[in-house]
Amino acid sequence: MSMIEVDLLIIGAGPAGMSCAVQAREAGLNVLLLDENQQPGGQIYRSVAQSPLVDPDVLGKDYIVGAALVKRFLASGATYWPGTLAWQITRDRQVSFTRNGANGGSGQIQARALVIANGAQERPVPFPGWTLPGVMGIGAAQTLLKSAALLPSQRVVLAGSGPLLYLFAWQLIRAGSSVAAILDTTPRANRFPALRYLFSALRAPGYLFKGIGLLKTIRGSAIPHIHHVEALTAQGQGAVESVRYTVGGREAHIDSDLLLVHQGVIPNVQLTRSLGCKHLWDDVQLCWRPELDEWGQTSLAGTYVAGDGGGIDGAKVAELSGALTALQVALQLGFLSETVRDKHVRPLKRQLDRHRAIRPFLDTLYRPADIFRRPADQTIVCRCEEVSAGDIRAMSRLGCSGPNQTKSFSRCGMGPCQGRMCGITVGEILSEARQAPMQAVGYYRIRPPIKPVQLIDLANAYVPDVNAAPLAAFVPK
Repeated sequence: MSMIEVDLLIIGAGPAGMSCAVQAREAGLNVLLLDENQQPGGQIYRSVAQSPLVDPDVLGKDYIVGAALVKRFLASGATYWPGTLAWQITRDRQVSFTRNGANGGSGQIQARALVIANGAQERPVPFPGWTLPGVMGIGAAQTLLKSAALLPSQRVVLAGSGPLLYLFAWQLIRAGSSVAAILDTTPRANRFPALRYLFSALRAPGYLFKGIGLLKTIRGSAIPHIHHVEALTAQGQGAVESVRYTVGGREAHIDSDLLLVHQGVIPNVQLTRSLGCKHLWDDVQLCWRPELDEWGQTSLAGTYVAGDGGGIDGAKVAELSGALTALQVALQLGFLSETVRDKHVRPLKRQLDRHRAIRPFLDTLYRPADIFRRPADQTIVCRCEEVSAGDIRAMSRLGCSGPNQTKSFSRCGMGPCQGRMCGITVGEILSEARQAPMQAVGYYRIRPPIKPVQLIDLANAYVPDVNAAPLAAFVPK
């Protein structure tokens, strides 16, 4: 099986990956972009070019504008492989992949430069009953709406905190779906600290006006909007039947067939962790992120991160950061001079500064409550191996100092999700139990395959389409 060689390999076709590909092609690089999905757009612009919705406008103008970026990407000349999983990467940028489709199979790519643009994931939200059928993340429910035009059933409850909670409620209202209640878990104590950043947030007024508009629509609907919810429990025999919640120390409940939860998003660091890139604990966004320089380069030379995989900033910043990283890669590989790079970079940095002005305000206002980050003992934390928060605390008392030791004790983090749904929670529980900083506690050691791979895919070598132009033919050297 021959090795495929490219100047730039990009993983992820969200706004960061697409923008990076467009900018790199304009500079003359030979670009290959891999994405697990069948259409470009990532989560934020999922299916925007071929929406199954009768009226995609119900999702809002911020979704519709993504179609222009998708169009630019598809016309850029970058080679695009949908339905492709990058399941192993070496430190010298050799990538093992499997492809779906008629001529699918496995293969390897050698890249002169690598940009990881795999975005964010929803923060795990462990609470009593969260493993019941009928409990989903709001991000997952939004994916079903965007990709398959599926609306929630009756008696749906939205619970949690953050802009996506309000955005999805607004989208459901516009789509004509009924919502039984919105349970807002944003702590009351977050308001005063957030006010310190309101003045700087005014540099990006569009975000504030959008949020005000979402809340105005929700207030104008008949949906009960319950604030300062302190605790949640999903109840039912075999599936969700009701939701119990606490406000001001008093319990109440509401019947529900579907509970959609959200406590913000965090960078998806599985690939960068598997590479051994240096990571830092961000105590503002309460997440791990790879250590990056101003161009998005990790601690490994030639390996970059663009978009929310390097820190949560939103779709527009992701798009701008992808272009910024592409310009640096073009300089590194000899396609641009430093003078030409800097000419393109200056306006990008001005826009990045303006769009990032909103983040301190949002990160402080929607900081998740402790109970959803470090749950009570009886709550399942690792749903793959059914390990509870109490189990983690007990292992800490036995001397476990970090997640990798708890993995050895209990298999916590060894299920199909490879720790994506428990790693950050296990770390925070150990940090509290040991009274140690998260940087000292650390995270799981991630080993390939990054996601489950079928043996039949590994057995079959990828056979390129003979009718397609070879990668090297896109740009003469």
